[in-house]
Amino acid sequence: MKKLLLIILFPVFAGCAELQDIAGQLPQGGYGISNAEIASGLRQALDFGIDKQVTKLTQEDGFFKNELVRINLPPELQKVDKTLRDVGLSSLADEGLKVLNRAAEDAVKEATPIFVTAVKEITFTDARNILLGDDTAATTYLNNKTATPLYSKFNPVIQTSLDRVGATQVWTNIIDRYNALPLTSNVNPDLADYVTQQAMEGVFTMIALEEKEIRNNLGARSTQLLQRVFALQD
Repeated sequence: MKKLLLIILFPVFAGCAELQDIAGQLPQGGYGISNAEIASGLRQALDFGIDKQVTKLTQEDGFFKNELVRINLPPELQKVDKTLRDVGLSSLADEGLKVLNRAAEDAVKEATPIFVTAVKEITFTDARNILLGDDTAATTYLNNKTATPLYSKFNPVIQTSLDRVGATQVWTNIIDRYNALPLTSNVNPDLADYVTQQAMEGVFTMIALEEKEIRNNLGARSTQLLQRVFALQD
């Protein structure tokens, strides 16, 4: 049971107030690893599980060129995309997609501090539930704990980013061109809300991917410290 407690700490438990208490319950004898090393390994797992994946998404094309999280058009605008391409305006449609993804890449920079707060607030009951959960139980905990503050943080950033990178102008042009076509119905979706929801989904998709890897794949433990610490769960 004690060695399995390590599972729950990836990716959400390193650095919280209860870390040292739980680390102190792990036996030092027979495993060849100290409590201090265990704590350091768990913090390193957090770096791999959250910071690594969040950082990827904040880079240019972090969303746009990642098929797992790439933001495509909302249903209301899929007909816009098809119509524009049918009339030879593919480049305009492509630019519209790119600026939506750029906005998400900007917003995700705000995620890490919110995750840190969630980590600090985790209780032992939360930890036990995560332990008994599936391969993405930790990610599910983060989702449930942070969805509201993430939305509040992401949405204004995305709205600002849409304006800054010219998305508002691009999409106004796209929608105006589409609405001017004969036999079409006017559309006016809330792009900021849509991109916010898609950006949040993308963050949790990538964290879940890393959580599964470190739980199940020995090769994902890419440092000696991770190998030694997570060997206790095997």
